[in-house]
Amino acid sequence: MAGRRVALKAIDWVAFAERVPPNQRSMFNALKTRSDAISAKLASLPEAPSAIDWSHYKAAVAKAGMVDDFEAKFKALQIPQPIDTQTSAINAQEAEANTNALAYVEESKARIGQYEKELDKFKNMIPFDQMTIEDLNETFPETKLDKAKHPYWPYKPIAEL
Repeated sequence: MAGRRVALKAIDWVAFAERVPPNQRSMFNALKTRSDAISAKLASLPEAPSAIDWSHYKAAVAKAGMVDDFEAKFKALQIPQPIDTQTSAINAQEAEANTNALAYVEESKARIGQYEKELDKFKNMIPFDQMTIEDLNETFPETKLDKAKHPYWPYKPIAEL
């Protein structure tokens, strides 16, 4: 049983160590040491508990029927194993995180493409000190004055003074 429990979840310590920040390295090492100690303890335990020698107890106990009663109760004893209710939820959460990560990567690639186009625009434009106002407005349309919205810019109309 101990082997089954250990084999159930294996931790990739190398991948885990890559994600640990340097200021938390001592806590990570303590966690790994403790985990290794627990794993060694579990590995040292036998798969099944040792069998009870009921004949020895029948010979050693003076009261007749007492050992037979204990043996019947012991064999009837069923210890419930805890039911794993969280693994499916964790797996669903992991799948959702993977899809979100893939979507983020695709969005990031699209943003990188836009940024590369913008960078090419900056690399290929006329140097700023050689631009005319028309070149500036053509390269950066947001700098062009909107005379319909601000007809007197940068001055205020005489009526507002």
